[in-house]
Amino acid sequence: MRETEKPLVTVVLTAFNHEKYVGETLNSIFAQTYPNIQVIVIDNASTDNTLSIIEKSDWNASQFCLIKNLSNLGLCRAFNQGLALAEGKYIIDLAGDDIMLPDRIKFQVEAFENLDEEYGVVFTNARYMEAGGRLANYHYPVNNEDKADKVIPSGDVYKSVLENYFICTPTMMMRTKMLTEMGGYDESLFFEDFDFWVRSSVHYKYFYLDKVLTWKRNVPDSLSKQIYKKGNRLLETCYIVCNKAYDLNRDQEEFDLLAARIRTFIRKCFYAQEFELAVRFRRLLNYIENPGLGTEMIVVMCRLHLPINGLYRFYLNNLQKKSSVQEGFSLLNC
Repeated sequence: MRETEKPLVTVVLTAFNHEKYVGETLNSIFAQTYPNIQVIVIDNASTDNTLSIIEKSDWNASQFCLIKNLSNLGLCRAFNQGLALAEGKYIIDLAGDDIMLPDRIKFQVEAFENLDEEYGVVFTNARYMEAGGRLANYHYPVNNEDKADKVIPSGDVYKSVLENYFICTPTMMMRTKMLTEMGGYDESLFFEDFDFWVRSSVHYKYFYLDKVLTWKRNVPDSLSKQIYKKGNRLLETCYIVCNKAYDLNRDQEEFDLLAARIRTFIRKCFYAQEFELAVRFRRLLNYIENPGLGTEMIVVMCRLHLPINGLYRFYLNNLQKKSSVQEGFSLLNC
């Protein structure tokens, strides 16, 4: 395929107070070996020097667009701003602190171009990176050849999506047409990936490309660290998505998987002292199956409003100091 025939890929980079990292992230985009890239950067009303760093960057992409939001519109709405301007056949949603390795776009486009239209996402393995830049563990543990040491769901992954978190979000390349048909991300939600996975995988297949092409940075204020904070909006988003999944499910196995996932969210609500939300989750679970004694006991403790959050967060902090815990949204599976 000649260079001029290679499909355009749009990279939407959303940044908020990423002054320490956004320059490195932009450089990783501009260093791609793939030649046909549209870059759309959204500064989500940063209060530090993020915008200044973006404006001083070496914009050597074939197409570059910078959107300067006057207020923080949230992750979902900011990405949809980029989606509205996207001209690429494929699109990547990248945070302002993650790193794409040089051949990432090339390899993912090659994979996509060999797949049928029924495939909407190509995702890969990733390596985690600490705030200071030190490389840590892999999203999927690898063997001596840097290949995942277990089978990763690929194809129809809807059941796997219902069961647990397994995709490293920033590794995804998505078919732009699919996202447009979906209406983009749901802007009423606090975070995007669980909802996106549910709504897209019920209609489109996913392809796992067994390569490490992204470094995902773990920072102290990442969303994954907020799941057990009192008053966080993550669990409320999960509740909304579970209701959507209930309407989309196609067979009994999918309802069984959803029921098991709801039980984990009820437990998380208890630890986060989101007591009323736990009761709402229990009500949804009851439409699928009898909650059972164990779940009912947790709900009873929620009704008692036990002050468990501080003790549980103390336990988590000590656990993480003693062991290497897979990062990202893996806390959603604890």
